Amino acid sequence: MTLGPVAFAAAAAGVPAPGSSTSSTVSGHLETGAADFVYLPVEVPAGVREIAVSYSYDRPAVPAGTPGNSCDIGIFDERGTELGGEGFRGWSGGFRTSFVISNSEATPGYLPGPVNPGTWHVVLGPYQVAPQGLDYQVQITLTFGEPGPAAPVHYPADRARGRGRAWYRGDCHLHTVYSDGRRLPGEVAAGARAAGLDFMVSTDHNTSSSHAVWGPLAGEDLLIITGEEITTRNGHWLALGTEPGEWVDWRYRARDNAYPRFVRQVHRAGGLVVPAHPYCPYVACQWKFGYQGADLVEVWNGPWTYDDESAVDAWDSHLAEDLRAGRAWLPAMGNSDAHSVPQVIGSPHNVVLAEDLTRDQVLAGLRAGRSWLAESAAVQLEFTATGRGRRAGIGERLAVPADAPVDVVLTVSGVPNGTVRLITDEGQLHQESLPAAGTGTVTWRTTASLATYVRAEVRHPLPDGTPGKGNTMGPALPWGPMAALTNPILLGAQQSSQGLSDRP
Repeated sequence: MTLGPVAFAAAAAGVPAPGSSTSSTVSGHLETGAADFVYLPVEVPAGVREIAVSYSYDRPAVPAGTPGNSCDIGIFDERGTELGGEGFRGWSGGFRTSFVISNSEATPGYLPGPVNPGTWHVVLGPYQVAPQGLDYQVQITLTFGEPGPAAPVHYPADRARGRGRAWYRGDCHLHTVYSDGRRLPGEVAAGARAAGLDFMVSTDHNTSSSHAVWGPLAGEDLLIITGEEITTRNGHWLALGTEPGEWVDWRYRARDNAYPRFVRQVHRAGGLVVPAHPYCPYVACQWKFGYQGADLVEVWNGPWTYDDESAVDAWDSHLAEDLRAGRAWLPAMGNSDAHSVPQVIGSPHNVVLAEDLTRDQVLAGLRAGRSWLAESAAVQLEFTATGRGRRAGIGERLAVPADAPVDVVLTVSGVPNGTVRLITDEGQLHQESLPAAGTGTVTWRTTASLATYVRAEVRHPLPDGTPGKGNTMGPALPWGPMAALTNPILLGAQQSSQGLSDRP
């Protein structure tokens, strides 16, 4: 939906004095069922040094259970609003009521650069509209003068000092003040170090604006990878390992068939596509795009809740189906999605086997499923399967005859009174309790004929202290909160592919 253009009298009055400003205010009303994005054209004359935008909207009372008004904002420059085009200059969702852009600086969430003449577009995103409709007001202020020096750009290095082939810990879903978080980038980097992480991924919503500030905050002890959380109206997904400064568009629904285009964009850059919190109960958060093209799926997001249980159960079902059909399987990951205090950075995080601590090697380990999920660095885990003189670890295949004995061994520490669950395509086939010290080794024997794969979960006790209720139809969770979760070890010979998946 495009509104009438906003023009400024200063455009026809000669060259304004440096430092002078002119403003225009637009008011309007949107009914329930308004377009996802409403574009307000702004005719920017030559000689503008800075563009400033502020907005407001009403919040009338609504009946219980009815969504009230919620409206996002962003802006595109004179290069246009084409989907995936070059005109993007920033987005702050509903987190800010104003922003400023100049060549030298910009409000977090927005990209500094020249304010060139032409038709810019302020974008309103009526996320929710009350039954009464939504009344809005937008004020645009132009300040004239020379553009000033370009803003500094400090992208993070693509490697840190690693330990060669080793297990590295990292949180791949983090927010800062550059979207809707309240932590500064420096606070996020400090939090990652305090959590014992080796790497982190910056995933602010719908903007690449924070990429240019991470350079000085990375170091030999912390690899910082650039990315984005793409928040569509049919679910959120993570683009991990995008090129620094690269922006991924979010302005589409599943029915628009645009999602595969942006999957390809991320893959061309060597990045990963990860549906995020697919069972999140909030508006527009539940995943509706399917899993073709995805590289992993986020099954654990922040503190363990019912929607995480649903995500793990659904992932396990897809895992069994994919392996039965000989298709590429989809690894799981877990991230904190931390925005602000008291949300804990690194709880949970991923522990990935990588050849070294570099962007490409970390992404390769995650893509291959050579990873497990931990609630904190206090949890240690080793998971292997051996048979016929061969040994395989997480994300690997133990190629043995169907009837050959396979010994599965899980060693874990850091989960007092925890419960170990060994799960296959037939469901849970072994359960064992850990002692009060939280350290123990669990051994279980199977064959490839009985288990296409085996994966491990380590759970905390339920609030009443019991290890878990197993299959139950009661209102409580059948198991305590997750402490650790592994990707599977595959057992037996590889089945031929049926060509039904486009996952790499």
